[in-house]
Amino acid sequence: MIPIFPKNIAKRAITIYLVSLALVSVIFNQYMMLFGYIVLGITWVVGFFLLTNHLSIIWRKNPEKKFLTNLFWLAFAIRLIWVIVSYFYYISVVGEPFEFDAADSIGYHEEAEGFYEVDWADIWDYYFGTGAHGFSDVGYPLYLTVLYKIFGPIIIIPRLIKVFLSAYTCILLYKVSERTFGVDVGRMAGIMCALMLNFVVYCGYHLKETEMIFLEVAFLERADYMIRSSKVKFWDIFLTSFLACSLFFFRTVLGAAAVFALATGVLLSNAPSMKRGWKRVAIIGWGILCLVVVSGGTIMTEIEGYWEDRDSNVEAKRTEQTSRGNQWAKYATGSVMAPLVVVLPFSTMVNVDGQYAQQTKHAGNYIRNFMGFFVLLAFYESFRQKKWRDFALAGSFVIAYLGVVSLSGFSNSERFLLPGLPGLIMIWTFGISALRKETFKIFNPWCIGVVLMEVGWAYFKLGSRGLF
Repeated sequence: MIPIFPKNIAKRAITIYLVSLALVSVIFNQYMMLFGYIVLGITWVVGFFLLTNHLSIIWRKNPEKKFLTNLFWLAFAIRLIWVIVSYFYYISVVGEPFEFDAADSIGYHEEAEGFYEVDWADIWDYYFGTGAHGFSDVGYPLYLTVLYKIFGPIIIIPRLIKVFLSAYTCILLYKVSERTFGVDVGRMAGIMCALMLNFVVYCGYHLKETEMIFLEVAFLERADYMIRSSKVKFWDIFLTSFLACSLFFFRTVLGAAAVFALATGVLLSNAPSMKRGWKRVAIIGWGILCLVVVSGGTIMTEIEGYWEDRDSNVEAKRTEQTSRGNQWAKYATGSVMAPLVVVLPFSTMVNVDGQYAQQTKHAGNYIRNFMGFFVLLAFYESFRQKKWRDFALAGSFVIAYLGVVSLSGFSNSERFLLPGLPGLIMIWTFGISALRKETFKIFNPWCIGVVLMEVGWAYFKLGSRGLF
Protein backbone atom coordinates (compact mmCIF):
# COMPACT_ATOMS: atom_id res chain seq x y z
CA MET A 1 0.00 0.00 0.00
CA ILE A 2 1.29 3.48 -0.94
CA PRO A 3 0.79 5.74 2.11
CA ILE A 4 1.48 9.09 0.40
CA PHE A 5 0.79 10.77 -2.92
CA PRO A 6 3.86 9.81 -5.04
CA LYS A 7 6.01 12.64 -6.37
CA ASN A 8 6.47 10.94 -9.75
CA ILE A 9 2.69 10.90 -10.19
CA ALA A 10 2.55 14.58 -9.25
CA LYS A 11 5.24 15.47 -11.78
CA ARG A 12 3.54 13.38 -14.44
CA ALA A 13 0.23 15.15 -13.83
CA ILE A 14 1.84 18.58 -14.14
CA THR A 15 3.69 17.60 -17.31
CA ILE A 16 0.55 16.22 -18.96
CA TYR A 17 -1.33 19.41 -18.09
CA LEU A 18 1.37 21.64 -19.56
CA VAL A 19 1.58 19.53 -22.72
CA SER A 20 -2.22 19.57 -23.12
CA LEU A 21 -2.42 23.31 -22.53
CA ALA A 22 0.41 24.01 -24.98
CA LEU A 23 -1.09 21.82 -27.72
CA VAL A 24 -4.56 23.32 -27.35
CA SER A 25 -3.16 26.85 -27.30
CA VAL A 26 -1.02 26.27 -30.41
CA ILE A 27 -3.53 24.26 -32.46
CA PHE A 28 -6.42 26.57 -31.62
CA ASN A 29 -4.37 29.73 -31.10
CA GLN A 30 -7.15 31.99 -32.35
CA TYR A 31 -9.27 30.89 -29.38
CA MET A 32 -6.53 30.67 -26.75
CA MET A 33 -7.62 31.32 -23.17
CA LEU A 34 -7.01 34.73 -21.69
CA PHE A 35 -3.63 35.06 -19.98
CA GLY A 36 -5.11 35.34 -16.48
CA TYR A 37 -6.88 31.98 -16.78
CA ILE A 38 -3.69 30.34 -18.07
CA VAL A 39 -1.73 31.65 -15.07
CA LEU A 40 -4.48 30.53 -12.67
CA GLY A 41 -4.57 27.07 -14.24
CA ILE A 42 -0.82 26.52 -14.14
CA THR A 43 -0.57 27.83 -10.58
CA TRP A 44 -3.38 25.61 -9.36
CA VAL A 45 -2.34 22.40 -11.08
CA VAL A 46 1.27 22.76 -9.91
CA GLY A 47 0.14 23.73 -6.41
CA PHE A 48 -2.44 20.95 -6.13
CA PHE A 49 -0.15 18.08 -7.04
CA LEU A 50 3.07 19.27 -5.39
CA LEU A 51 1.32 20.34 -2.18
CA THR A 52 -0.61 17.06 -2.00
CA ASN A 53 2.68 15.19 -2.27
CA HIS A 54 4.46 17.45 0.25
CA LEU A 55 1.66 17.63 2.83
CA SER A 56 0.89 13.90 2.66
CA ILE A 57 4.52 13.35 3.70
CA ILE A 58 5.04 15.99 6.39
CA TRP A 59 1.58 15.61 7.96
CA ARG A 60 1.63 11.80 7.93
CA LYS A 61 3.23 11.48 11.38
CA ASN A 62 1.19 14.25 12.97
CA PRO A 63 -1.33 13.26 15.66
CA GLU A 64 -4.87 13.24 14.32
CA LYS A 65 -5.91 16.35 16.23
CA LYS A 66 -2.99 18.37 14.85
CA PHE A 67 -3.60 17.04 11.34
CA LEU A 68 -7.26 18.03 11.44
CA THR A 69 -6.41 21.49 12.77
CA ASN A 70 -3.86 22.02 10.00
CA LEU A 71 -6.25 20.67 7.37
CA PHE A 72 -9.11 22.91 8.44
CA TRP A 73 -7.06 26.10 8.53
CA LEU A 74 -5.40 25.33 5.20
CA ALA A 75 -8.79 24.88 3.54
CA PHE A 76 -10.23 27.88 5.40
CA ALA A 77 -7.37 30.21 4.40
CA ILE A 78 -7.46 29.26 0.71
CA ARG A 79 -11.23 29.73 0.52
CA LEU A 80 -11.24 32.98 2.50
CA ILE A 81 -8.61 34.52 0.23
CA TRP A 82 -10.56 33.44 -2.85
CA VAL A 83 -13.87 34.81 -1.55
CA ILE A 84 -12.43 38.21 -0.66
CA VAL A 85 -10.38 38.59 -3.86
CA SER A 86 -13.19 37.39 -6.15
CA TYR A 87 -15.74 39.61 -4.37
CA PHE A 88 -13.84 42.80 -5.09
CA TYR A 89 -12.63 41.57 -8.48
CA TYR A 90 -16.19 41.07 -9.73
CA ILE A 91 -17.22 44.47 -8.36
CA SER A 92 -14.39 46.15 -10.26
CA VAL A 93 -14.89 44.25 -13.53
CA VAL A 94 -18.60 43.35 -13.65
CA GLY A 95 -19.89 46.20 -11.49
CA GLU A 96 -21.48 43.92 -8.88
CA PRO A 97 -20.19 41.06 -6.70
CA PHE A 98 -21.46 38.32 -9.03
CA GLU A 99 -19.61 36.27 -11.61
CA PHE A 100 -19.73 36.91 -15.36
CA ASP A 101 -23.12 36.16 -16.92
CA ALA A 102 -24.56 35.35 -13.50
CA ALA A 103 -28.09 33.97 -13.64
CA ASP A 104 -29.10 31.61 -10.81
CA SER A 105 -26.85 33.33 -8.28
CA ILE A 106 -28.49 36.71 -8.81
CA GLY A 107 -31.89 35.02 -8.82
CA TYR A 108 -31.25 33.40 -5.43
CA HIS A 109 -30.05 36.72 -3.98
CA GLU A 110 -32.99 38.72 -5.30
CA GLU A 111 -35.49 36.12 -4.10
CA ALA A 112 -34.08 36.10 -0.57
CA GLU A 113 -33.74 39.90 -0.59
CA GLY A 114 -37.39 40.18 -1.63
CA PHE A 115 -38.42 38.11 1.40
CA TYR A 116 -36.27 40.17 3.77
CA GLU A 117 -39.25 42.08 5.21
CA VAL A 118 -41.98 39.53 4.43
CA ASP A 119 -43.71 37.63 7.24
CA TRP A 120 -42.67 34.02 7.74
CA ALA A 121 -46.25 32.82 7.27
CA ASP A 122 -46.28 34.21 3.72
CA ILE A 123 -42.82 32.84 2.98
CA TRP A 124 -43.84 29.40 4.18
CA ASP A 125 -46.99 29.48 2.09
CA TYR A 126 -44.96 30.52 -0.97
CA TYR A 127 -42.59 27.55 -0.69
CA PHE A 128 -44.87 24.88 0.76
CA GLY A 129 -48.44 26.07 0.21
CA THR A 130 -50.95 24.80 -2.31
CA GLY A 131 -49.43 26.85 -5.11
CA ALA A 132 -45.87 25.56 -4.57
CA HIS A 133 -44.13 23.69 -7.38
CA GLY A 134 -42.30 21.05 -5.40
CA PHE A 135 -39.51 20.73 -2.85
CA SER A 136 -36.47 20.60 -5.13
CA ASP A 137 -34.41 23.81 -5.04
CA VAL A 138 -36.39 25.24 -2.12
CA GLY A 139 -33.63 24.66 0.42
CA TYR A 140 -31.09 27.24 -0.69
CA PRO A 141 -33.32 30.31 -1.18
CA LEU A 142 -35.00 29.49 2.15
CA TYR A 143 -31.56 29.23 3.78
CA LEU A 144 -30.53 32.57 2.24
CA THR A 145 -33.75 34.14 3.49
CA VAL A 146 -32.92 33.05 7.05
CA LEU A 147 -29.44 34.55 6.79
CA TYR A 148 -30.77 37.82 5.34
CA LYS A 149 -33.34 38.12 8.11
CA ILE A 150 -30.58 37.65 10.71
CA PHE A 151 -27.77 39.72 9.17
CA GLY A 152 -29.55 41.74 6.50
CA PRO A 153 -29.16 41.29 2.71
CA ILE A 154 -25.37 41.55 2.85
CA ILE A 155 -23.90 39.48 0.01
CA ILE A 156 -20.49 38.79 1.58
CA ILE A 157 -21.88 37.10 4.72
CA PRO A 158 -23.29 33.93 3.09
CA ARG A 159 -20.00 33.56 1.25
CA LEU A 160 -17.99 33.80 4.46
CA ILE A 161 -20.22 31.08 5.92
CA LYS A 162 -19.52 29.02 2.80
CA VAL A 163 -15.81 29.28 3.63
CA PHE A 164 -16.41 27.62 7.00
CA LEU A 165 -18.77 24.95 5.61
CA SER A 166 -16.45 24.04 2.76
CA ALA A 167 -13.42 23.85 5.07
CA TYR A 168 -15.31 21.62 7.51
CA THR A 169 -16.40 19.43 4.59
CA CYS A 170 -12.73 18.46 4.25
CA ILE A 171 -12.75 17.26 7.87
CA LEU A 172 -15.88 15.18 7.28
CA LEU A 173 -14.45 13.67 4.11
CA TYR A 174 -11.30 12.69 6.00
CA LYS A 175 -13.35 10.98 8.72
CA VAL A 176 -15.42 8.83 6.41
CA SER A 177 -12.38 8.02 4.22
CA GLU A 178 -10.27 7.12 7.25
CA ARG A 179 -12.88 4.70 8.57
CA THR A 180 -13.39 3.18 5.13
CA PHE A 181 -9.85 2.91 3.74
CA GLY A 182 -7.43 3.74 6.56
CA VAL A 183 -5.63 6.75 8.00
CA ASP A 184 -3.22 7.38 5.11
CA VAL A 185 -5.93 7.30 2.46
CA GLY A 186 -8.14 9.47 4.65
CA ARG A 187 -5.42 12.10 4.98
CA MET A 188 -4.77 12.14 1.25
CA ALA A 189 -8.50 12.58 0.63
CA GLY A 190 -8.75 15.43 3.12
CA ILE A 191 -5.76 17.25 1.61
CA MET A 192 -7.07 16.88 -1.94
CA CYS A 193 -10.49 18.14 -0.87
CA ALA A 194 -8.85 21.20 0.71
CA LEU A 195 -6.90 21.96 -2.46
CA MET A 196 -9.62 21.18 -5.03
CA LEU A 197 -10.20 24.29 -7.16
CA ASN A 198 -13.89 23.64 -7.88
CA PHE A 199 -14.78 23.60 -4.20
CA VAL A 200 -12.84 26.82 -3.64
CA VAL A 201 -14.43 28.67 -6.58
CA TYR A 202 -18.00 27.88 -5.52
CA CYS A 203 -17.39 29.57 -2.17
CA GLY A 204 -17.25 32.82 -4.14
CA TYR A 205 -20.56 32.18 -5.93
CA HIS A 206 -24.04 32.87 -4.59
CA LEU A 207 -25.05 29.32 -5.53
CA LYS A 208 -26.20 26.31 -3.52
CA GLU A 209 -23.37 23.90 -4.36
CA THR A 210 -21.21 24.54 -1.27
CA GLU A 211 -24.07 23.99 1.19
CA MET A 212 -25.37 21.03 -0.81
CA ILE A 213 -21.99 19.29 -0.82
CA PHE A 214 -21.55 19.96 2.90
CA LEU A 215 -24.87 18.23 3.61
CA GLU A 216 -23.97 15.39 1.25
CA VAL A 217 -20.60 14.65 2.88
CA ALA A 218 -22.12 15.09 6.35
CA PHE A 219 -24.71 12.48 5.39
CA LEU A 220 -22.06 10.04 4.14
CA GLU A 221 -20.01 10.54 7.31
CA ARG A 222 -22.96 10.04 9.67
CA ALA A 223 -24.31 7.10 7.68
CA ASP A 224 -20.89 5.42 7.76
CA TYR A 225 -20.58 6.09 11.50
CA MET A 226 -24.04 4.67 12.15
CA ILE A 227 -23.31 1.51 10.18
CA ARG A 228 -20.01 0.92 11.97
CA SER A 229 -21.08 1.85 15.53
CA SER A 230 -21.64 -0.99 17.97
CA LYS A 231 -24.98 0.37 19.19
CA VAL A 232 -27.95 1.79 17.34
CA LYS A 233 -28.77 5.15 18.86
CA PHE A 234 -31.90 7.07 18.01
CA TRP A 235 -30.04 10.34 17.40
CA ASP A 236 -27.61 8.68 14.99
CA ILE A 237 -30.48 7.34 12.91
CA PHE A 238 -32.41 10.60 13.19
CA LEU A 239 -29.47 12.79 12.12
CA THR A 240 -28.61 10.51 9.19
CA SER A 241 -32.24 10.53 8.06
CA PHE A 242 -32.48 14.30 8.50
CA LEU A 243 -29.37 14.90 6.37
CA ALA A 244 -30.64 12.55 3.66
CA CYS A 245 -34.04 14.27 3.61
CA SER A 246 -32.45 17.72 3.51
CA LEU A 247 -30.81 16.84 0.19
CA PHE A 248 -34.23 16.53 -1.43
CA PHE A 249 -34.70 20.26 -0.82
CA PHE A 250 -31.55 21.05 -2.81
CA ARG A 251 -31.69 18.52 -5.65
CA THR A 252 -34.19 15.66 -5.76
CA VAL A 253 -31.85 13.24 -7.50
CA LEU A 254 -29.21 13.84 -4.83
CA GLY A 255 -31.65 12.88 -2.08
CA ALA A 256 -32.66 9.75 -3.97
CA ALA A 257 -28.99 8.80 -4.38
CA ALA A 258 -28.47 9.25 -0.63
CA VAL A 259 -31.38 6.94 0.22
CA PHE A 260 -30.09 4.35 -2.27
CA ALA A 261 -26.57 4.58 -0.85
CA LEU A 262 -27.77 4.12 2.72
CA ALA A 263 -29.84 1.07 1.79
CA THR A 264 -26.91 -0.41 -0.14
CA GLY A 265 -24.47 0.34 2.68
CA VAL A 266 -26.69 -1.34 5.25
CA LEU A 267 -27.28 -4.43 3.12
CA LEU A 268 -23.72 -4.97 1.89
CA SER A 269 -21.47 -3.57 4.63
CA ASN A 270 -19.18 -6.07 6.30
CA ALA A 271 -18.60 -3.91 9.38
CA PRO A 272 -18.43 -6.14 12.50
CA SER A 273 -21.39 -4.35 14.07
CA MET A 274 -23.59 -5.20 11.09
CA LYS A 275 -23.11 -8.92 11.69
CA ARG A 276 -25.66 -8.55 14.44
CA GLY A 277 -28.79 -9.17 12.45
CA TRP A 278 -31.04 -7.10 14.70
CA LYS A 279 -29.11 -3.93 13.93
CA ARG A 280 -29.41 -4.40 10.19
CA VAL A 281 -33.12 -5.14 10.57
CA ALA A 282 -33.64 -2.06 12.75
CA ILE A 283 -32.01 0.30 10.25
CA ILE A 284 -33.77 -1.29 7.29
CA GLY A 285 -37.07 -1.01 9.17
CA TRP A 286 -36.50 2.67 9.79
CA GLY A 287 -35.59 3.11 6.12
CA ILE A 288 -38.78 1.40 4.99
CA LEU A 289 -40.83 3.64 7.30
CA CYS A 290 -39.17 6.75 5.83
CA LEU A 291 -39.74 5.43 2.31
CA VAL A 292 -43.44 4.88 3.01
CA VAL A 293 -43.75 8.45 4.26
CA VAL A 294 -41.90 9.83 1.25
CA SER A 295 -43.66 7.65 -1.32
CA GLY A 296 -47.03 9.23 -0.69
CA GLY A 297 -45.89 12.81 -1.03
CA THR A 298 -44.54 15.44 -3.34
CA ILE A 299 -40.95 14.20 -3.21
CA MET A 300 -41.82 10.80 -4.66
CA THR A 301 -43.92 12.47 -7.32
CA GLU A 302 -40.92 14.59 -8.33
CA ILE A 303 -38.64 11.54 -8.52
CA GLU A 304 -41.14 9.68 -10.70
CA GLY A 305 -41.50 12.74 -12.91
CA TYR A 306 -37.75 13.08 -13.38
CA TRP A 307 -37.43 9.43 -14.32
CA GLU A 308 -40.40 9.32 -16.66
CA ASP A 309 -39.32 12.53 -18.41
CA ARG A 310 -35.61 11.66 -18.65
CA ASP A 311 -35.65 10.99 -22.41
CA SER A 312 -37.67 14.09 -23.27
CA ASN A 313 -35.46 16.18 -20.96
CA VAL A 314 -32.33 15.00 -22.76
CA GLU A 315 -33.87 15.74 -26.14
CA ALA A 316 -35.03 19.19 -25.02
CA LYS A 317 -31.61 20.03 -23.60
CA ARG A 318 -29.78 18.91 -26.74
CA THR A 319 -32.24 20.82 -28.94
CA GLU A 320 -31.69 23.96 -26.87
CA GLN A 321 -27.90 23.58 -27.15
CA THR A 322 -28.15 23.02 -30.90
CA SER A 323 -30.29 26.13 -31.31
CA ARG A 324 -27.51 28.13 -29.62
CA GLY A 325 -25.04 26.95 -32.26
CA ASN A 326 -23.67 23.83 -30.58
CA GLN A 327 -24.38 21.57 -33.53
CA TRP A 328 -22.65 18.46 -32.19
CA ALA A 329 -24.46 18.46 -28.84
CA LYS A 330 -27.02 16.02 -30.24
CA TYR A 331 -24.36 13.29 -30.13
CA ALA A 332 -23.91 13.62 -26.34
CA THR A 333 -26.47 10.94 -25.54
CA GLY A 334 -26.69 8.93 -22.35
CA SER A 335 -25.10 5.87 -23.94
CA VAL A 336 -22.12 8.02 -24.98
CA MET A 337 -21.74 9.99 -21.74
CA ALA A 338 -22.35 7.23 -19.17
CA PRO A 339 -19.02 5.38 -19.74
CA LEU A 340 -17.15 8.71 -19.40
CA VAL A 341 -18.86 9.88 -16.22
CA VAL A 342 -15.90 9.20 -13.88
CA VAL A 343 -13.72 11.66 -15.83
CA LEU A 344 -16.30 14.25 -16.87
CA PRO A 345 -16.44 17.18 -17.27
CA PHE A 346 -13.59 17.69 -19.70
CA SER A 347 -11.37 20.71 -19.21
CA THR A 348 -12.25 23.81 -21.26
CA MET A 349 -8.89 25.20 -22.41
CA VAL A 350 -10.25 27.49 -25.14
CA ASN A 351 -11.96 30.86 -25.01
CA VAL A 352 -15.37 30.30 -26.59
CA ASP A 353 -18.84 31.80 -26.03
CA GLY A 354 -17.52 33.82 -23.09
CA GLN A 355 -17.44 30.68 -20.91
CA TYR A 356 -15.32 32.38 -18.27
CA ALA A 357 -16.62 30.19 -15.43
CA GLN A 358 -15.44 27.05 -17.22
CA GLN A 359 -12.08 28.65 -17.95
CA THR A 360 -11.76 29.60 -14.29
CA LYS A 361 -12.33 25.97 -13.25
CA HIS A 362 -10.48 24.31 -16.11
CA ALA A 363 -7.58 23.27 -13.85
CA GLY A 364 -9.97 21.55 -11.43
CA ASN A 365 -11.68 19.74 -14.29
CA TYR A 366 -8.28 18.64 -15.62
CA ILE A 367 -7.51 17.12 -12.21
CA ARG A 368 -10.74 15.10 -12.49
CA ASN A 369 -9.77 13.93 -15.98
CA PHE A 370 -6.29 12.88 -14.88
CA MET A 371 -7.41 11.18 -11.65
CA GLY A 372 -10.08 9.17 -13.47
CA PHE A 373 -7.46 6.45 -13.94
CA PHE A 374 -7.25 5.93 -10.20
CA VAL A 375 -11.05 5.76 -9.90
CA LEU A 376 -11.13 2.88 -12.37
CA LEU A 377 -8.13 1.29 -10.69
CA ALA A 378 -9.84 1.55 -7.29
CA PHE A 379 -12.87 -0.37 -8.51
CA TYR A 380 -10.63 -3.04 -10.02
CA GLU A 381 -8.50 -3.37 -6.89
CA SER A 382 -11.52 -3.46 -4.62
CA PHE A 383 -12.67 -6.66 -6.31
CA ARG A 384 -9.18 -8.10 -6.64
CA GLN A 385 -8.50 -7.53 -2.94
CA LYS A 386 -12.06 -8.52 -2.00
CA LYS A 387 -12.68 -5.11 -0.44
CA TRP A 388 -15.63 -4.20 -2.62
CA ARG A 389 -17.93 -4.09 0.39
CA ASP A 390 -15.90 -1.12 1.66
CA PHE A 391 -17.27 0.76 -1.35
CA ALA A 392 -20.88 -0.08 -0.53
CA LEU A 393 -21.80 3.36 0.83
CA ALA A 394 -19.61 5.87 -1.03
CA GLY A 395 -19.44 3.81 -4.23
CA SER A 396 -23.19 3.29 -4.51
CA PHE A 397 -23.79 7.01 -3.89
CA VAL A 398 -21.38 8.06 -6.63
CA ILE A 399 -22.64 5.46 -9.10
CA ALA A 400 -26.30 6.28 -8.42
CA TYR A 401 -25.93 10.05 -8.67
CA LEU A 402 -23.52 10.22 -11.60
CA GLY A 403 -25.41 7.44 -13.37
CA VAL A 404 -28.65 9.43 -13.26
CA VAL A 405 -26.88 12.65 -14.34
CA SER A 406 -25.22 10.85 -17.26
CA LEU A 407 -28.69 9.84 -18.53
CA SER A 408 -30.02 13.39 -18.21
CA GLY A 409 -29.57 16.48 -20.34
CA PHE A 410 -26.86 17.72 -17.97
CA SER A 411 -24.33 14.91 -18.40
CA ASN A 412 -21.61 17.35 -19.48
CA SER A 413 -22.46 20.08 -16.94
CA GLU A 414 -19.69 20.72 -14.40
CA ARG A 415 -22.18 22.13 -11.92
CA PHE A 416 -24.44 19.06 -12.03
CA LEU A 417 -21.49 16.66 -11.87
CA LEU A 418 -19.90 18.45 -8.90
CA PRO A 419 -21.76 16.54 -6.12
CA GLY A 420 -20.09 13.36 -7.32
CA LEU A 421 -16.62 14.81 -6.71
CA PRO A 422 -16.28 14.16 -2.92
CA GLY A 423 -17.01 10.47 -3.45
CA LEU A 424 -14.64 10.33 -6.40
CA ILE A 425 -11.86 11.84 -4.26
CA MET A 426 -12.41 9.10 -1.69
CA ILE A 427 -12.27 6.44 -4.36
CA TRP A 428 -9.29 7.73 -6.32
CA THR A 429 -7.18 8.14 -3.16
CA PHE A 430 -7.75 4.44 -2.49
CA GLY A 431 -6.76 3.77 -6.10
CA ILE A 432 -3.50 5.68 -5.54
CA SER A 433 -2.74 3.66 -2.42
CA ALA A 434 -3.39 0.40 -4.31
CA LEU A 435 -1.12 1.23 -7.26
CA ARG A 436 1.24 -1.65 -8.11
CA LYS A 437 4.06 -2.20 -10.60
CA GLU A 438 1.71 -4.22 -12.81
CA THR A 439 -1.04 -1.58 -12.91
CA PHE A 440 1.44 1.28 -13.27
CA LYS A 441 2.17 -0.02 -16.77
CA ILE A 442 -1.38 0.94 -17.78
CA PHE A 443 -0.83 4.45 -16.45
CA ASN A 444 1.36 5.60 -19.35
CA PRO A 445 -1.32 4.98 -22.01
CA TRP A 446 -3.81 6.79 -19.77
CA CYS A 447 -1.59 9.90 -19.73
CA ILE A 448 -1.61 9.93 -23.52
CA GLY A 449 -5.37 9.48 -23.39
CA VAL A 450 -5.73 12.54 -21.14
CA VAL A 451 -3.88 14.69 -23.67
CA LEU A 452 -6.22 13.41 -26.37
CA MET A 453 -9.21 14.19 -24.11
CA GLU A 454 -8.22 17.83 -23.69
CA VAL A 455 -7.32 18.42 -27.34
CA GLY A 456 -10.38 16.49 -28.50
CA TRP A 457 -12.69 18.48 -26.22
CA ALA A 458 -11.32 21.78 -27.54
CA TYR A 459 -11.92 20.50 -31.09
CA PHE A 460 -15.46 19.46 -30.16
CA LYS A 461 -16.36 22.79 -28.54
CA LEU A 462 -15.05 24.84 -31.44
CA GLY A 463 -16.13 22.50 -34.23
CA SER A 464 -19.67 22.13 -32.89
CA ARG A 465 -20.01 25.90 -33.14
CA GLY A 466 -18.68 26.01 -36.69
CA LEU A 467 -15.64 28.06 -35.66
CA PHE A 468 -13.24 26.24 -37.97
